[in-house]
Amino acid sequence: MGKILQDAEALVQNASAAATRVIRDAIVNGQLVPGQRLKEEELARELGISRTPVREALLLLQAEGLVDATPNRGATVRSHDAADLDDLYQLRALLEGYAARRAASRISSEQLAALWASCERFDAIADDEVRELVKENLLFHNAILDAAGSERTAAMVRNVIELPLVYKSYIWYSPDQKRISGHHHRQITTALQAADGERAELVMKEHVFQGRDILVSHVRELEARA
Repeated sequence: MGKILQDAEALVQNASAAATRVIRDAIVNGQLVPGQRLKEEELARELGISRTPVREALLLLQAEGLVDATPNRGATVRSHDAADLDDLYQLRALLEGYAARRAASRISSEQLAALWASCERFDAIADDEVRELVKENLLFHNAILDAAGSERTAAMVRNVIELPLVYKSYIWYSPDQKRISGHHHRQITTALQAADGERAELVMKEHVFQGRDILVSHVRELEARA
């Protein structure tokens, strides 16, 4: 009986991990939008699993800040107002700025080469290829987190870096803003190559605040209309 219970528990854990991944991706990709209700029964039916792993997945996503759970309403995709987003971006700037400074004294030649290659790919992407821009931008930021060599910092950053994806901030980027982002990537990489941690931190913060200004401005417009 003990072995059967262990096997059953492992199956539930595997289903829970899979459900967490699928629901997280759906939120980040915009299939599930801020404020949308997440019904356990519907999710379980769509995923072809029982409600127990779905319930566990929603609890994990609540801990990550992507899901809210309220009495009598159940779980919903978390919504953020402009002030909350501004606060989160302030935190992201501090964390990613620290990561860039830390990476300046640790980055390898191979990691630098990867960053320069990312800069080239980012500049070559067409302005309207939104998914490719987002993919390359994430690759660049994650490469710096890896070079920083701090798992704690990386985990904290990834909790706030998903927000621009959830709110589709990149959709409102103009071609000029895309070019500014690419310029920031090159400035950051140049500073890292020169082992200039102070410069890397400064430009990274400026880069993050550029994204904040676009997103917060748009959300404030939506709030004003509402």
